[in-house]
Amino acid sequence: MARMEEWEEKDSLFLLESWARDGLTEAQIAGNMGISARTLLNWKKKSVPIFLSLKRGKEVSDYEVENALYKSALEGNVTAMIFWLKNRRPDKWRDKQESKVDLTGAVRIVDSIGDGD
Repeated sequence: MARMEEWEEKDSLFLLESWARDGLTEAQIAGNMGISARTLLNWKKKSVPIFLSLKRGKEVSDYEVENALYKSALEGNVTAMIFWLKNRRPDKWRDKQESKVDLTGAVRIVDSIGDGD
């Protein structure tokens, strides 16, 4: 069975960071480590080096995907453009636009319809 201290060593931390950078989920990383996903979650709470290694690896991947999405949008990929705008400018590009209606004015109530007048 794996021990947390073994995974806090430099080479092991590098491996964790690499797996996270390659896009593996934490469940997959835990499987590679020979532990359960729950154990990895507990180790992340207890071990700053393990937590930071996983975080660094994920950040690299996230930045690479963000850059690829941005580049794809600039190259004319309409789906990438829509995705980018909906997430970066939701005030202008969300599917559901908010409308403001002023109901503070006078309201006339009609209580009969078709009385012949």
